[in-house]
This record gives sequence, C-alpha cells and structure tokens, in this order.
Amino acid sequence: MQFELTKQFLSDVSHAVCEKDSLFIIKNVNELHPADIAEIMDYVNLQEAQYIYQLLDEEQAADVLVEIDEDVRDKFLASLSAKEIAESIENMDSDDATDLIQDLPEKKQEEVLSEIKDESQSSDITDLLNYEEDSAGGIMAKEFVAANINWTVKEALKMLRKQVEDVDNVFTIYVTDNKAKLKGTLSLKKFLYASDETLIKDLYRPDPIHVDALIPSEEVASVMEKYELVVIPVVNDVGMLIGRITIDDALEVIKEEAEKDYQMASGISEKVESSDNVWVLSRARLP
Repeated sequence: MQFELTKQFLSDVSHAVCEKDSLFIIKNVNELHPADIAEIMDYVNLQEAQYIYQLLDEEQAADVLVEIDEDVRDKFLASLSAKEIAESIENMDSDDATDLIQDLPEKKQEEVLSEIKDESQSSDITDLLNYEEDSAGGIMAKEFVAANINWTVKEALKMLRKQVEDVDNVFTIYVTDNKAKLKGTLSLKKFLYASDETLIKDLYRPDPIHVDALIPSEEVASVMEKYELVVIPVVNDVGMLIGRITIDDALEVIKEEAEKDYQMASGISEKVESSDNVWVLSRARLP
C-alpha cells in the first residue's frame, strides 16, 4: 500500500519523538519504504530526524540517506561523526556512497574514508571521487558481475556467486578477456540454461553498447534512452570494464538537467509541462 504523508502523521511523529516513544517510531516509521522515511525526515526538524535515524538498522539508515533531500542531507550529515557516516556508507553501492561523500568538506571526506573498514570499498570510492560529477565515471557504480571469456559455465557460476554479494540487482553478465577488457554481454537466462562445460565464449553476445568513463553524464542518459537500456557498462581509455550505470542514475541526470532548463527558461524547443515524463523533457532539449 502506498504511503501518504499527512500533517497528522507528522504531528504524531513529533509527539512520539518528544516523548521518546521509540515503539511508535519502530512500528509506524521503520516499517515504511526508505523513500517514505526520507520524506518524513525532510519535514521534521534536525533533532527529530536524528532520533528516527538512530532507530533504523544499518541497511535502512544507508537507504534513507540515499533517498533524503540533498539540502536536508547536508545539514543532517553535519550532525553525524565520521564513524557514523562510514557505518552507513558500508551498506551502500559505491556510486551512492560517492555522491554522499563528495558533498562533505574535504577534511571530513578524508575522515570518513579512513573510518571505512572495507579497504576495497574505500579504494573504489576514492577512485570515483577523481571523476567529474557530471561524467559517466562520476555516476557509475564499481559493482558489477563479470565472467572471463575463457571460463566454462561451471567455473563462471562459482566466481559469480562471490561477485553477486556486492551487487543489488544483476541485469546482465559482462564478459571480459584476460586483461579485463569488455568483450560482450551474456543474458542470465542463456547462462542458466547452458550445460556446465559450455564455454562462455560460445554463449556471449559481442560488441555491447558501452560508454567511456569521461563522457558527459547527459550523453550517457541519451544513449540509454535511445537503445532502451536499463544498464550500460563503462570502460576506461583502453577498453577495460570499470563500472556500470543503471537506469535510475540516468533518470536522475535527466531530471537534474530538466530542472536546470526550467530555471534558465531557455533552450526549450518543444512545449513541456512540469509534470511531463523526464524522457519527454530530455527530447524537448534537443535542437
């Protein structure tokens, strides 16, 4: 059932926080979708938001921080210690973690990174911070599932089981060579129906649509719209697979660009309304 935030509910939440009624919060707030919890935190004051946040489990806390309004999040993060932020980041994908960290003051960025226990995750975030925010590298995630072109299905399955632990949604399997260069893609269905000794090179689809890490993020969104992709691989200047960009990230790019257009009130070649689909808004920006 879809949640609808009302003034009465906000009043009840504020009262519960004032009375330190943790049972009310756990029963009526913590059971909601992270996006709904984030909406509540957008409306309550900082002290109330802190109380709610402290009652969330680690995964919930991470998801809520991703969903919360950026301006509200900046103020909220300022109230948290580097260790508290790091604990939430450890439950985020690398792209979401990078988005959060890059808005922090440089000194606090360093403190948070030093508090992250997973050295691999800390390294991934540091790598992503080196890209421009509005580039493919700036919005990609480092988590993906890949199989070597020379593996058998049996070998690949063993390795993929380890990889999927870090990937929330597996849309496709990327196929790489011994130098980690992107060679193609393999559908999950085709992979699962193949016999154990079948070679990956006999199953995959070569020459996938991909983007370079340095191209503008708006261009990435255009490519994904044109080819109706839910995910696209990202490569570096020598063709090595280094990340992936999902449809939710592309939609966020289009939304931000559309908002800029409304603010500037220029460059619109097609009549659009504020309620229009973001892809329609994207087309309206074309010459």
